[in-house]
This record gives sequence, structure tokens and C-alpha cells, in this order.
Amino acid sequence: MDHVETYVSALFTVFILIIFIRILLSFSPMAPSSRPARAFWDFCHQSTDWFLNFFRRLIPPLGMFDLSPILAIIVLYILRSLVLSLLDSF
Repeated sequence: MDHVETYVSALFTVFILIIFIRILLSFSPMAPSSRPARAFWDFCHQSTDWFLNFFRRLIPPLGMFDLSPILAIIVLYILRSLVLSLLDSF
């Protein structure tokens, strides 16, 4: 069962890292023009939009500041601990 917990924890960690990368990419004023950089940009946006849009409905952006990634990361850490404690109980 230890392998399942490690795998689930790694999935949560990777998704949190992608959200952090997306936060860093938001400081760039434009999408990159090179094909590989554009593919990475699109991957980060498309893989997190479905999750962040839920939080954007709860807390709309405040001018230039979008607080939805912060709330999403907090929720992911809570979900991670809940899921890992459930897996640990089996």
C-alpha cells in the first residue's frame, strides 16, 4: 500500500508544481513565439484551467491580481492530506 500512497502524493505534488509554474508564467506579458515554449505554455494553461476556473467563480480576479491559484494550492494540500490519511487507514 505504500506504493499507492507515494504515487498519489507525487500526483498532487506535480499538479501543485504546474500551478506554481503557471503563476510564474503569468508574469510574462505575452505567450512565447517559439514552438516548444508555446507548447509548454499551452500545457501549463490547459492542464490547470479546469481546476482554477472553479476558484475564479468563487473569487473573481481583483484587478491584476488573481487569487485563485493560492486558494487552489491550499485546497490541494488539504485534499492531499485527506486522501493520504484515508489511504493510510486501509
